[in-house]
Amino acid sequence: MTDPAQTEVEQPEPGGRRPAVRSGREPAPRGLTTAEVAERVARGEVNDVPVRSSRSTADIVRGNVFTRFNAIIGVLFVIILIVGPLQDGLFGFVIIANTGIGILQELRAKKTLDGLALIGEARPTVRRDGAAVEIPTSEVVLDDVIELGPGGKVIVDGEVLESDGLEIDESLLTGEADPVVKKPGDPVMSGSFVVAGGGAFTATKVGRAAYAAQLAEEASRFTLVHSELRTGISRILKYVTWMMIPTALGLILSHLLTLGLPADAAVRRMVAGIVPMIPEGLVLLTSVAFAIGVVRLGRRQCLVQELPAIEGLARVDVVCLDKTGTLTEGGMDVGEVRPLDGQDPDRVRRVLGAFGASDPRPNASLQAVVDACPAPDSWRCTGTLPFSSARKYSGAAFEEPGGERSSWLLGAPDVLLPGGDPLLPEIDRLNAQGLRVLLLARAARSLDHPDVAREGRPTALVVLEQRLRPDAPDTLRYFAEQGVQAKVISGDNAVSVGAVAGKLGLPGADAPVDARQLPHDDPEALATALEEGAVFGRVTPQQKRDMVGALQSRGHHVAMTGDGVNDVLALKDADIGVAMGSGSEATRAVAQIVLLNNSFATLPSVVAEGRRVIGNITRVATLFLTKTVYSVLLAILVACCQIPYPYLPRHLTLLSTLTIGVPAFFLALAPNKERARPHFVRRVMRYAVPSGLITGLAAFATYLLARIHYTGPDSLAAQTSAATLTLFLTALYVLAIIARPYTWWRIGLVLLMGLGFLIVLVTPWLQTFFDLRLVGTTMPWAAVAIAAVAALLLEVAWRWVGRRFPA
Repeated sequence: MTDPAQTEVEQPEPGGRRPAVRSGREPAPRGLTTAEVAERVARGEVNDVPVRSSRSTADIVRGNVFTRFNAIIGVLFVIILIVGPLQDGLFGFVIIANTGIGILQELRAKKTLDGLALIGEARPTVRRDGAAVEIPTSEVVLDDVIELGPGGKVIVDGEVLESDGLEIDESLLTGEADPVVKKPGDPVMSGSFVVAGGGAFTATKVGRAAYAAQLAEEASRFTLVHSELRTGISRILKYVTWMMIPTALGLILSHLLTLGLPADAAVRRMVAGIVPMIPEGLVLLTSVAFAIGVVRLGRRQCLVQELPAIEGLARVDVVCLDKTGTLTEGGMDVGEVRPLDGQDPDRVRRVLGAFGASDPRPNASLQAVVDACPAPDSWRCTGTLPFSSARKYSGAAFEEPGGERSSWLLGAPDVLLPGGDPLLPEIDRLNAQGLRVLLLARAARSLDHPDVAREGRPTALVVLEQRLRPDAPDTLRYFAEQGVQAKVISGDNAVSVGAVAGKLGLPGADAPVDARQLPHDDPEALATALEEGAVFGRVTPQQKRDMVGALQSRGHHVAMTGDGVNDVLALKDADIGVAMGSGSEATRAVAQIVLLNNSFATLPSVVAEGRRVIGNITRVATLFLTKTVYSVLLAILVACCQIPYPYLPRHLTLLSTLTIGVPAFFLALAPNKERARPHFVRRVMRYAVPSGLITGLAAFATYLLARIHYTGPDSLAAQTSAATLTLFLTALYVLAIIARPYTWWRIGLVLLMGLGFLIVLVTPWLQTFFDLRLVGTTMPWAAVAIAAVAALLLEVAWRWVGRRFPA
C-alpha cells in the first residue's frame, strides 16, 4: 500500500509554546530569529495595514459637521446674526448642540468598538526562534513563517512552504467556491482561508503591498451606509432640498415686492419659513440611536463590525443556525466506544489514541477522542487525510510497534457505510437520542486513493455526548414569539440534529430532513422544502450557501450563525452573518456581528436593539416630517394669499423644541419590541403627510381669523401669538398620538412639554423674549377650539390611514 507523504507530529512543549510541525523527514523551518525580525521592523517591512473596526475621529467629526443641512442652516444663522435680533437665531445654537451630541456619541461608540475589536482580533501563529507563537496581525513581518490550520485565515500574501492536505478556499477573492489544493511553492493570497488540512507559508507581501489585504480591510471597515433607514432618510432630505429653494424665493419676493416689508423683516420671515422645513434632528437621532445601540451591545460582549447590522438583524424573519457551537457547546465527551465484530477493545482504543495524536489541530469530535484515549507509545504516523466538511471523515496511516502498517478512517457512519448496512438502524437509534456517532473503519485502500472510503472494514462506533447550551431553549422560544423562523442547518446526521433540536423545544424538530435528498437542481423546489422544514442534516458547505440563497429568493431576510469554516460561504451570502468569538478566523472575518462571549443567548439582545432603533426612528421621523409638511404648506399658502408669514424663527424654534426636539430624543431611546418592517419612507410619509396638512391648515385658519379679529398697525404680533397657540396644541396632539402606547413616562413627557409652553405664555420676560402675548380672550379660545377640531381630524385620519394603507 502506498502512503502519502509521511508526517510526524510532536506534542506541545511545557509552557504552551508548541514546536513547529514537521512535514516529511526534513526538520521544519525554524522561522525568523528575534534579530531578523528587528531588522525587518527597522526597514518598515511590517504588516502595518490598519484594520479598523470604526471610523476615525476625523471622519466622525467631518461626518457630523460638514453636512448639507448644517451648511444651509449655518448660512441662515449668519443672516439672522446680521439682521437680528439674536433670539431669532436660536435654531443655530440648537444645531451646534445637536452636532456636538452626535460627535460625542459616535466617539463613545468608537471607543467601545475599538476595544471589542482588539479582543476579537485574529492572532496568527508564526515561527520565531524555532517555536510557534501567537502574535497580533500587525506584528507579522516579511519572510515570517506562518502556520495554517482548518478555518485559519490567510492574513498576508505568501508562498506555501509546507502542505499537509492543505485546501484553501479563495471564493472571497475569485468567487470560485471549490477549494484549491495547495502544494509547496504555490502562492496564497490574503483574504482566502483554509477549509481542510494544514501547513505553513512564507510571507512575501505584507502591509499595503498585499493588494488583497487592502481589499479585505476596506470591506471590513465600520460603515454608516447601505442601510434602508439611512437611505430612506437621505431620500427624504433630497426632496426637502428641492422644495426649499423655490419656497425661499417665493417668500422673500412676496414679502419684499408685494407686501413691501423692510428687508430685515422680510429676511426674518423668510428664514422662519425655511428653517422648520429641515428635519435636521432626524439625522442626528439616527446616528445617536445606532451609536448607543453599539455601546449597549458592547456591554454584552457583542462586536458589531458593520453598524447597519443592528438594523439588518432586526429585519430578519429567518435565522439559520449551525448546531455545533450554537445550539450545543463546542466541546463533546466520549460516552462509549463500542467495538464491532469481536474487535479487541484495547486495540481499538490504541488506534483511536494514535488517530487523535495524528492531528495537531483536532476539531471538537476528535478532541473528545483525544481526551478519552491516550496516545499509545511507539505508533508512528505515516500519513494523514485531513477532515473536510464535504467529505465528513478524516484518515490516518500508522506504522505499529511490530512493523505492521494500517490506514484508518474516522467519520460519519452513513457516509462510510453502504446503504442498507445492518449497522445503520442501530446508529439511527443512537442518533435519535441526540447522541453523535462516529465510525472507525480500517481502510482497504491508501489514503490518497479517490475511493478510499469504499469497502472499509467497520471496527468500532464512537458515541459522543453533546453538551446542550443551557440558554438555547429560551433563545429559540424568543425567536418563535417574535415571529422569526429558526432553521437548524448542520453537517451532522439529520436524526441526531433533530433529536438535539427537539430537546431544545424547536417546532418541527420531529421531522428532520437529510440534505442529500433535497432537490438542489431545482431552486424553487428547494425553497419550498426549506420553508416547510425546520431541521436539516448532512448539509455540505455549498449546500448551506444554496439554502440561504433559496430562502432569500422567497423574500426572506436571512441571518446565518456559525463558528466553523464550513459556515463561511453561507455567512458571506446571508443578509446578516453572526459568528462566535471562538470560531475560525475566516468566520469572524466575513460576519457582520461577532459574539465574543460565544453565547447564542446574546442574539435576542441584538434583535431587540435593532428593533428599538428602527421602531423608534420611524416614530420620531413622523414627528420631524409632519413639521416639514406643515412648514411647506404654510409657506405656499402665505405666498399665494400675499400676506406676511405668521411666524418668526424664534416661535418655530420654541415649538420644534417642545413638540419634536426634546420628546424625540427620549422616544428614540425608549424600549420597542415591534418587528422591523420594510418600506421606511412609505410607512413614515403615510402618517406625516395627513398630519402635516391638518396641522398646517389649522394654524393657517387661526391666522386668517386673527387677521380679521386684530386690526391696526401693530396687530401682527397678536395674530402670530394666536396662530402659534393653535400650531403648538395641534403639534402636541401629534406627539401624543406618536407616543402611544402610553406609559407613565410617555404621558409625563407630553404633559411636561405642554407645561413648558404654558410657562412661556405666563412669564413676562419669556413673553418678551419669544414675542408671544395672547390678547383678549375671544381669539385665544377660538385658537384652542380650532386645535380641538384638528385633533379630532388627526384621530380620524390616523385610523383611516392605518386601515387603508397597512404597513
